[in-house]
Amino acid sequence: MTSAAKETPVPDEASDHHAVVSTFDLFSIGVGPSSSHTVGPMRAAKIFIGDLKEANMLERVASLRIDMYGSLALTGDGHGTPDAILMGVEGEAPESVETSTIKSRVQDIHTNKSLRINGTHRIHFDPEKHLIFNYFQSLPQHPNGLRFCAYDKDTNLIATNEYFSIGGGFVVNDKTQMDHGENVYYKQDFSEEASLADRQQQDIAVAALPFKNAQELLEVCRRENMTIAQVVFENELKWRSAEEIRDRLLKIWNTMDESIRNGVMASTQAYLPGKLRVKRRAPGLYNKLLKGLYGPISVKQYNDTQIAPTSNPVSDLSSHTTPHTESPLSLSVLPKRERKRFFLPALDYLSVYAIAVNEENACGGRVVTAPTNGAAGTIPSVLKYYLEFISENPERDVMEFLLTTAAIGMLFKRGASISAAEVGCQGEVGVACSMAAAGFTAVMGGSIDQVENAAEIGMEHNLGLTCDPIAGLVQVPCIERNALAAVKAIAAAQLALNGEGDHRVTLDQVIETMRQTGLDMMSKYKETSQGGLAVNVPVC
Repeated sequence: MTSAAKETPVPDEASDHHAVVSTFDLFSIGVGPSSSHTVGPMRAAKIFIGDLKEANMLERVASLRIDMYGSLALTGDGHGTPDAILMGVEGEAPESVETSTIKSRVQDIHTNKSLRINGTHRIHFDPEKHLIFNYFQSLPQHPNGLRFCAYDKDTNLIATNEYFSIGGGFVVNDKTQMDHGENVYYKQDFSEEASLADRQQQDIAVAALPFKNAQELLEVCRRENMTIAQVVFENELKWRSAEEIRDRLLKIWNTMDESIRNGVMASTQAYLPGKLRVKRRAPGLYNKLLKGLYGPISVKQYNDTQIAPTSNPVSDLSSHTTPHTESPLSLSVLPKRERKRFFLPALDYLSVYAIAVNEENACGGRVVTAPTNGAAGTIPSVLKYYLEFISENPERDVMEFLLTTAAIGMLFKRGASISAAEVGCQGEVGVACSMAAAGFTAVMGGSIDQVENAAEIGMEHNLGLTCDPIAGLVQVPCIERNALAAVKAIAAAQLALNGEGDHRVTLDQVIETMRQTGLDMMSKYKETSQGGLAVNVPVC
């Protein structure tokens, strides 16, 4: 072997410099019931319409044809994909659409056979003819494919594009497609204030503390004597100020907490939408928990854990300008903590909180992708449990928990997938369990090795988890699965905290195993409703 053959190739800095996507790309506020089938398609439609506007072609559009492929076609109806696409075409974004108006607006489109493109002029659009379900066809890049075609008044094709919803609300096309969907150019909608150039600049920013896998992440932590949350915080400073990081993290948590509130405070007689006629369980379960804590109650209560940014935060973020190499800002914002006593009074709380979030998601309510809508209940339930029973500094704990979980999510996104259509539910609920286990271990005072161990345990025992939703709805088995994943995350953290961080299987090994398992998994178990429970449980 020559010396040249022994040399390690230098990676291309533009495409392989880190595994980091922004925490706020991984956690984003959207609408249920699915990040890949609802949030992503709504974003894709809005992006296509935005491109037409930017090219001064919007006024020429007289009609549209929209094709859904693969999993988007097979389970799109139950996942709300058609409605999401129509809202995106009308200019709505998942973060801001008024969820209570979607049904009536979609009904109006069906009745009048027209829609307001980008919220401006009306064009002819008959969903029965122009919104096409290609059930057994897939575009080669990804199972969740969309094709948009715009026509003028003479039915001439004037614009077309294809988009792929790759999980967690991430949307890519040929221009942005990279390994494992690493480039997240289309995750967040760019508004008038956030230009296309600004978004491109964020995507090419080199992380302050780059890492490509768990091993490199741990090496960075050891070299810098930092926690995982501190490393992620330093990387986030490349994109936004410390105040904005704190405020956005608290907004994410407050939205999570609000989704729990909405779920547990719903009517005990309410049913989830769709032909399964699944009754909401969270309100009744929560009532039983309250009776256990407070005795007989006449009015249902809710323990609010919303957090407003403090006027005098942990450190003076606005005045701290010392360069990272001298004194990293994260060391003062997220100081290392003492080990906490493990306190586990009632796993019932984990279950009811997770069920509450996923019932809200199933109803098309506002939730946070964590890392996806189908897995949206696991991380919030674990964090709320910690804040209610253990936390002594909620603001700091929310920041450390979410930044730690984000790091683990980044590793799965780069090394495998967070799309059930690509790797099964192990990529959604399995990843959420791993993320939650890591976050809980971190705020309990675990070492970086224990955090990595907890994340590994959380995924190792979700390997091979299939996605086979009954009737294409994000209800059975999805809702209960989130509750069990939350309990499993706490158990994984407990095992890791009781050890010294030494373990035989590494997180990188389990991520690669998950990727290979997803490739080997039969397509009918990847969010198609063509196998498993979906075909063995009759729907009357």
